[in-house]
This record gives sequence, structure tokens and C-alpha cells, in this order.
Amino acid sequence: MSGCADQARPEAGDTITVFAAASLHASFTEIAEIFEARNPGVDVELSFAGSSDLAAQLIAGAPADVFAAASKANMQKVVDAGLIAGEPVVFAANVLTIITAPGNREGISSLADLTDPSLLVVTCAPQVPCGAAAQAAASQAGVTLKPVSEESSVSGVLAKVTSGQADAGLVYVTDARAAGDEVTAVAFPEAAAAVNTYPVALLGLAKENQAAHDFVDLLIGEDGQRVMAEAGFRVP
Repeated sequence: MSGCADQARPEAGDTITVFAAASLHASFTEIAEIFEARNPGVDVELSFAGSSDLAAQLIAGAPADVFAAASKANMQKVVDAGLIAGEPVVFAANVLTIITAPGNREGISSLADLTDPSLLVVTCAPQVPCGAAAQAAASQAGVTLKPVSEESSVSGVLAKVTSGQADAGLVYVTDARAAGDEVTAVAFPEAAAAVNTYPVALLGLAKENQAAHDFVDLLIGEDGQRVMAEAGFRVP
């Protein structure tokens, strides 16, 4: 992922476009700010959505320089389409937690509690990494979840719970932490069976873009990994 010696240094007016999983919003925004401060005049354009949606956009021809997915499966779709320059690198991992309205008035304490038909539960859709993780965790717990809504990204689940449209949802630990007092987080042991790993890769068009190389180097380097860890991600 490191830049080549014969590539031009980033210059004012350069722009790099980063497609990143919705769960990376807070951490990547901070990393982009660090990058822009160190590279005056170079702009980082961040596009956040569910990893499956981002992969589909890239395969359909959307221009971007860097792709950071919330699962290896969605990264592999882009690799198989021949859009990656070099090998993807895993830079973080994440696990799920249950979130409720502040105070957890329903007294939810386990994944099994989410099967109560009186509760309005939301999850990510199965094709989204957080949805696949929810299914894996439910299988591990031996329960069947029947969500009233399946969202296209983890931010959608968070929004449904914080707005009062749902009693509980499954999001990443990092999203619950970022939401602060807006939610109560309830850890559950089966989350350990559904750890999502996050790979990042340069896209083919960025092969000669030194700024894109430098952004990835920042992400996988000491400062980027510190930001990820502070957000609650597990780092390699």
C-alpha cells in the first residue's frame, strides 16, 4: 500500500474519493481531517453507505480511489470485478451490540429477548455486513430474529432506534459508542461469533495517485490505528 518513490507528491488541488462503510463515518471523518491538515490543498471526499451498496456502485462504474469495506465478502466482489490495485489490507474489526432507547426500559439483557413479539426490532439487511453478522450471532444463540425493518446500513438501524421508531436494534459497538447518551448498549456473548473484519484497498484508477496511497498509509499507520482504536474498533 505504500507509495512508490517515483510518484509525484500530493499537490494542492488534488482530490481523493474514499468509499467507506457507514460504520466508519466518525473515524474516517477524523482521519480525513488529519490527512488534509498534513496535505494542505488536498481534499478528501468521503462517501458512506452500506458496503454492499458501495461495492455495487463501484462495479457499476462509480469513480473512487479507495474502498474500505466492513467485510471481506463485499471487498471480494470488487476484487473479482478486477477493480483493485494491489492486495486489500485488513485495518480493523468490529462486533455487534444491542442498542435500546436510553435507560433500556424494556429490560433487554440478551439476544433471545429480541424475539419478544411485542418489541419492535430492527437489523441491517442480510446482504449488508452488519446484517450478516446479526444472522450469524442469532444462529449462534439458537434464536430467530424477526425484525420489523431491515436497513441498508448500520446508520439506518441507529436512526430507527434513536428516533423512537424501534425499541431495539443491532449495531456495531463503535456506533453505539458514537451515539453516546442517545442509546443504551447491551452486550451479548454471541457477538464474538460474528466478528466483522474491515479491509481497505486502492482502486485501479488510484494506482498512480500518490495522495490515495498516502491516505491508506495514514489509515494503516500508527495515527490512523489510534483513531480506529479510540472509536472502539479492534485493530491488528
